[in-house]
Amino acid sequence: MRAQLAEEFVSRILASSPTFFEQLVVELLVKMGYGGSRRDAGERIGQTGDGGIDGIIKEDRLGLDTLFIQAKRWQGSVGRPEIQKFVGALQGQRARKGVFITTSCFTADAADYASRIDTKVVLIDGKQLADLMIDFDVGVAAAGSYAIKRVDSDYFEEG
Repeated sequence: MRAQLAEEFVSRILASSPTFFEQLVVELLVKMGYGGSRRDAGERIGQTGDGGIDGIIKEDRLGLDTLFIQAKRWQGSVGRPEIQKFVGALQGQRARKGVFITTSCFTADAADYASRIDTKVVLIDGKQLADLMIDFDVGVAAAGSYAIKRVDSDYFEEG
């Protein structure tokens, strides 16, 4: 059931606009706890000429620590050149870390490159994205709930 839900997420995201996907990614990371509990912690900034950064999350109130985001709504694999461009964009911001999220997958070369560089870049593929959306209740609604009953020991105490 979870796999079916994940497949539907990816197909719906691919049918949506790039702007929607960028906003979804920012919302997901904020729900995961990045930026604390502040609603204004994350911002979608992606647009033509965005310099390779689609979103930012200020991890503290003063914005001293910032997480930069790249979101690719792709069907084909994301290769090393795309990761290198993102790392270049991060260096242009003097950033130490970033998250690259795609609806597809990363090539082995891209994953290897990301694991060897000084700048911390976390790669999240379509499957991981769907799992995180399910785990953090982004884009899902409860279809039902079940109550598990147990004996109430206090009820049966006389006295």
